[in-house]
Amino acid sequence: MLSRPNHIIRAAALAVAIAGFTLSSCKVTQDYHKPALEVPSAYRVPDSIKKLEDSVVVSWRDFFKDTVLERMIDSAILGNLDMKETLKDIQISDQYFRRSKAQAGPEADLNVAGVNKQFRSDNYYSSASSGWYDKMGGTPPRNMYVYQSQFINSFDMTWEIDIWGKISRIKEAARASYLESAEARKAVQTRLVSEIADNYYMLLMLDEQLAVAKRNLDLRKSTLRMVELQYISGEVTALAVQQTQSQVLEAGELIPHLKREIAVKENVLQMLTGNLSASVARPRHLLEIDSGDVTPRMPLYLVENRPDVLASEYALIAANADAGVAQAYRYPNISIDLTGGVNGMLAKNWFSIPGSLFGGVIGGITQPVLGKRKLKTDYEVAKLKRDKAEIAFQKTVYQAVTEARNAGISISRLSEQLAIAHQEVEVAQKGVRSAVMLFRSGFATYLEIITAQSHELESELNLASLKQQLFSSRVQLYRSLGGGWR
Repeated sequence: MLSRPNHIIRAAALAVAIAGFTLSSCKVTQDYHKPALEVPSAYRVPDSIKKLEDSVVVSWRDFFKDTVLERMIDSAILGNLDMKETLKDIQISDQYFRRSKAQAGPEADLNVAGVNKQFRSDNYYSSASSGWYDKMGGTPPRNMYVYQSQFINSFDMTWEIDIWGKISRIKEAARASYLESAEARKAVQTRLVSEIADNYYMLLMLDEQLAVAKRNLDLRKSTLRMVELQYISGEVTALAVQQTQSQVLEAGELIPHLKREIAVKENVLQMLTGNLSASVARPRHLLEIDSGDVTPRMPLYLVENRPDVLASEYALIAANADAGVAQAYRYPNISIDLTGGVNGMLAKNWFSIPGSLFGGVIGGITQPVLGKRKLKTDYEVAKLKRDKAEIAFQKTVYQAVTEARNAGISISRLSEQLAIAHQEVEVAQKGVRSAVMLFRSGFATYLEIITAQSHELESELNLASLKQQLFSSRVQLYRSLGGGWR
């Protein structure tokens, strides 16, 4: 215990100087190095996985170019519950990051107007405070005498010297966790945008299929009327009427099924946008949307800007830093405690200076020796978690590349199928017209009309389905290349 303030200052300055020198020469933890990944050359750019400039990311507004869909996405970004929940996670990570930045500095406490007065009696093993009774000019009683009397104002400071890089690694881990949570928000928004677009295009497909089903039902009712007239005139049997009626009922059954699917998709979109009361507008018909409106040309290296890829790398950085923290705990810990203030036995001497001044400096080096293998286990486990994080990062990158490949293949093949489906619809429509003309002329049977109408229904429903699948694949390509969060 040093009583003079200048001794305290000198001791503290010396400790800081020694700590600073040691800090610059005793770093034992390993810095993070990006792992080398075997990514196909078609999807690879120099430096493997790296964060790209925001300017290369295509905005979803430029991607979809549909005002109705844009309004849905805007509403979802503001009202979706998953987005709100993720924003809270970011705020939590931000608070931890702010705290980590203050870890390198000292911890200080100010004790103002502290009073410590204790009383004891005859059977206690000690005696009364002689100093207190001397100052008060009295004789201490046998019971409930003043054992201790303190009136304190103090300032206490503790500083742990970051010799082995432990505190800096804690800060690095918190920063990586914060950035990971920010990328998680982008990932949630990307998924949200994709889900809204997928359900929107599927809703347009169901609308188109419902219109096809209604047209086909009207066409089959017209055929039924012709068959009934021929039955009356004796040209066909009752079996022809019954089979034609069966085809009408089959076509009619499809309509409520499609209406149910439409209502379900509308509910899904309302849930995604966070507005259960809003109506789902769709002024555009699916077959009227040009395929060129769906996506611009995008470079495949954008896969490196995917939020989940970046979040996975930040998780790896945090795991690497945690391993450094666990390693640093195995080395000696150096700390400095400074305390000072005024301490008087009587309340009237509370602020008596210099008579009530006190101070102290405590410096210590603590080296763990026997901890039941706790520190070694923590370190070994932290290294294994770091290895797992690297594997997870590699899996995320490979998954991203695979998704981009699959989406590209789907777009290419679906485009070919769509071109054939258009031709198939044209042929089926011509076949129905020809079958009706031949039936009226007596050169075709009712079975040929039924067959032609069934083929037309199937081909038109298939055309709408393929168009929706093409749009969905392009949305998935956009998502797989890291878009959707801007």
